[in-house]
Amino acid sequence: MKELIEFIVKALVDDPGTIEVTEVAGDKVTIFELRADKADIGKIIGKKGRTAGAIRTILNAVSARQGKRAVLEIIE
Repeated sequence: MKELIEFIVKALVDDPGTIEVTEVAGDKVTIFELRADKADIGKIIGKKGRTAGAIRTILNAVSARQGKRAVLEIIE
């Protein structure tokens, strides 16, 4: 799932080299922390959070198929 997030986000931003995704595994939930350049954060979030919402929807669908739960946090 980490690779999926990186693939999607790198296609959106101007500087894909600054994208960093960290996976924090818990008992029931896996948290993915997404860090990017401040100039690219707006592109990742999108208007009214629609792009970030779409990424989270895809992440939830993939994690549900695996019987897990995943959360995406966008960190500035």
